Amino acid sequence: MARNKYPEETINRILDVSMNLFLEKGYEHTSIQNIIENLGGLTKGAIYHHFKSKEDILLAVTERLYQDHDKEWMENLAENKTLTGLEKLRMMLRGSLASPKQDKLFAAAPNMLKNPKMLTIQIQSIFEETAPLYLRPIIEQGIADGSIQTDYPEELAEVILLLLNLWLNPMVYYNEPEVIQRRIGLFQQMLLGMGVDLIDETMKERFEELCIFYGKNK
Repeated sequence: MARNKYPEETINRILDVSMNLFLEKGYEHTSIQNIIENLGGLTKGAIYHHFKSKEDILLAVTERLYQDHDKEWMENLAENKTLTGLEKLRMMLRGSLASPKQDKLFAAAPNMLKNPKMLTIQIQSIFEETAPLYLRPIIEQGIADGSIQTDYPEELAEVILLLLNLWLNPMVYYNEPEVIQRRIGLFQQMLLGMGVDLIDETMKERFEELCIFYGKNK
């Protein structure tokens, strides 16, 4: 068998086709065979040479969706000298919720409980990257400038991300919009009790919009 001289090109073809199918049919309703049929002659063996499973393809699609730009944006936000820590925290959450990338991921409608590798990577990323590298420094700045009152910056960063990305995420466990709104209300009260006035009406509406959007696509 001839060796593929352009593996990166092949990977990009697989990811492009897979992303389009996930958006069109939904992740759960897209099979490896569907992907093969849309790759114009690429074999199942060629796919499995690069990806062990459909779940691995989803992980690669998601990583490509959020790569580099989001990290650069968060780093620039953290370095902004004109905003308080609380203002940065609000901008980070608002920007994440408003991102068109969220719409693409929710349109693909993966169920994380059925894709434990994706769920594991999400949790690992919270503890090893997002919380310590991005959220905690902003919370510590908020403590220093007086806009956030807490004695637990590390724990608060982790709790915010765990609740946002797991408890409030319909891709982990889907609930009707009314249930999500009640959870957001409790989340808001909890944050206020911890000295963080983070959630506003625009964010609540966006949570509900994403929940409804996901419910239609799952």
